Amino acid sequence: MLVCATLFWAGNFTIGKLAFLENIPPNTLAFLRWCLVWIILFPFTYKEVFKLKDSIKQNLSLFSILGITSVCIFTSFTYNALNYTQVINASLFNTAIPVTIILVCFLLKIEKTNIFQISGLLISVLGILAIITRLDLNILLTLNFNKGDIYMIIAIISWGIYSAFLKKKKLDISLLSLVHVVCTFGLIILFPAFLFELAQGKTTEVNSNLIFILLYIAIFPSIGSYYCWAGAVSIIGANRAGIFLSLIPLFSTIFAMIFFNEKFLFFHFIGSVLIILGLFLSNKKTTNA
Repeated sequence: MLVCATLFWAGNFTIGKLAFLENIPPNTLAFLRWCLVWIILFPFTYKEVFKLKDSIKQNLSLFSILGITSVCIFTSFTYNALNYTQVINASLFNTAIPVTIILVCFLLKIEKTNIFQISGLLISVLGILAIITRLDLNILLTLNFNKGDIYMIIAIISWGIYSAFLKKKKLDISLLSLVHVVCTFGLIILFPAFLFELAQGKTTEVNSNLIFILLYIAIFPSIGSYYCWAGAVSIIGANRAGIFLSLIPLFSTIFAMIFFNEKFLFFHFIGSVLIILGLFLSNKKTTNA
């Protein structure tokens, strides 16, 4: 189940790059993806959502933040990033998400942070710097970063905020209904970005490739991965399951090398080693003497 979940998520990066090559605007892709998810989920969730409507109204601010950070910013910025940067780069940034969550929880005082988590955070930041600078000091000194890498940094910070606020959810709601509610709020915010692209003349040709792309990103990374992930976590626990997230950049790199002829370079290796080292260090628990 965990392998399926990470495989589906890895495929999202590959399909996102394919959408760019098919001239599908990134915000349009994000909006159409979550519209399709909303439609697919509606028959399965509307009864529970309607039953919990009063509780949802009482948590409007929370669901707004969840929708903006996940459906709106994370998705659209990831697809924007793939217009400028490699699939390998984008997927490697994703490995820093657990450490980003620790940072956001620390800043918002949602959870306590220990010395190992702080150390892991700093090492992961060095890994991110290795990737965005390509180990070239001149890029850092001149701040001449790839636009796509900056988009991905904002995306993973946004997902960190989403995950941190998700811990504050006190409403008892099923996973699919939660995704549906968050999707609804995210679409409301994402709609103006979709209209802005249309106003700029960035239209999308409706063809078989578009349908294939939308069906994949709506069903597999949006619904399938969440289901597989939740089921696996319930069986083996979150900590053991979290290790499998490292499979996302592995699968993404394989797909990128096969379909887009991308190359895994030395700075990718150094960056990924530092990020994963920081991830494992941040999961280490302190022991009392």
